[in-house]
Amino acid sequence: MRERLLPCLALLALPVPAAAQQREAWQAPTLSITRYDEDWSDLADAGKRAHHWTGPFKYIPLGEGAWLSTGIELRARSESYDDNLWGGADAPDDSYLWLRAMPYADLHIGKARAFVQPIAAYAVGVAPSASPIDQTRVDLLQAFGEVDLGPVTLRAGRQMLSLGTERLIGTRYGPNVPLAFDGARADVRVGRATVSLLAVKPVQPGPGSFDDATSDSKALWGAYAALPELDLYYLGYRNSAAHFGGLDGREVRHSLGLRSHGVRDDWHWNVEGVYQFGHFEGRRIAAWTIGSEVGHSFPSLPWAPDATLRFNIVSGDRRAGDDRIGTFNALFPKGKYFGELSPVGPTNIISLNPRVSGTLGGGLSASLAAMAYWRASKGDGVYDIPGNLVRAAGGSDARCIGKGAEVTIAWQATPEWEISTSFSAFAPGAFIRDTGPAKTITMLGLESNFRF
Repeated sequence: MRERLLPCLALLALPVPAAAQQREAWQAPTLSITRYDEDWSDLADAGKRAHHWTGPFKYIPLGEGAWLSTGIELRARSESYDDNLWGGADAPDDSYLWLRAMPYADLHIGKARAFVQPIAAYAVGVAPSASPIDQTRVDLLQAFGEVDLGPVTLRAGRQMLSLGTERLIGTRYGPNVPLAFDGARADVRVGRATVSLLAVKPVQPGPGSFDDATSDSKALWGAYAALPELDLYYLGYRNSAAHFGGLDGREVRHSLGLRSHGVRDDWHWNVEGVYQFGHFEGRRIAAWTIGSEVGHSFPSLPWAPDATLRFNIVSGDRRAGDDRIGTFNALFPKGKYFGELSPVGPTNIISLNPRVSGTLGGGLSASLAAMAYWRASKGDGVYDIPGNLVRAAGGSDARCIGKGAEVTIAWQATPEWEISTSFSAFAPGAFIRDTGPAKTITMLGLESNFRF
């Protein structure tokens, strides 16, 4: 829920003096997770900056053609697990607190800009120990230079990437330390289409301050074309330290994707298909996924509910030890793939996920979801969201991984401050019972997020 985009300024809801009401109406840009794609240039008008207390921070004039935009996110998040990984985790009853601060400064000088976003991320109580995804202490999350050449925008440096619905390339916003990449990006505008050309490497966070480093084993390149209601893309991926089926080696994988999305009246949809090919240690890669989301909103009903059905199929390996790998690699997916908290990820899985959400008034919103999961291939196991194998096939012929439910509640206390909670339960299916510990997992998340 918190990965949706939130409006920063509720201008129409705030009382303004009569003189202000006569000013030209202005709508603030929507806050994004990456932050660098927010356009605050309209606040060059001092009258518009006076609409809200954040205005003077979002546009600071520095002279002819130069201005600075600033902001910050302050987040505290608690997560609690009982019987994590069905009781088989190193700390199955873990409970911890994540704290992070992400200020940023965005300097514009003519057609050039410099964007800098440090991060301070700390973890308390993670068992058996905090990983670099939990805690990176003080480091540099984003820092890049950019120049606008009209139809082409060039950017180089450290940056977060969010492509489409982040099925393959996402920000990892849910965990405490987001994902960034080092490299170059060019956005080319051709008519109504924008083509993003990428050549980057992921940043590997370290446990100490100022020790995040460019990965020396992974690389990503490709082209992503975004048109109205249609995305087409090619992504290339290399990992010289890949691990699969008990082997370590070099993986080269190519992904071809097509996504259709849009809104018609009260209907909305998002359907995406990806085919992967390549090689790993002499084995041929042939994997695929189809993900769909279809929903209908009911704005005239109380609470304006929206009902959505999600259905995903993600391929797995059919036969261990042969010359073909059918396991799909989700590369760098979003952190909340199947919901707020989930022990399973988008590999070798069939999932069905109906969800109903609505606004309750007074800044409150809520959702209720159910989910069911099956193995796509009996020859492969169950993986988490980063793609790590968490339960091997184990000789079981059962497909059912389990079923669960999740409820979320969020309160937009002010335009800048949101408080939210989620509770999830995941009951194991026949495959989990056949292959190891099989207890019901319960997961609780609590979060306070202030940002402008």
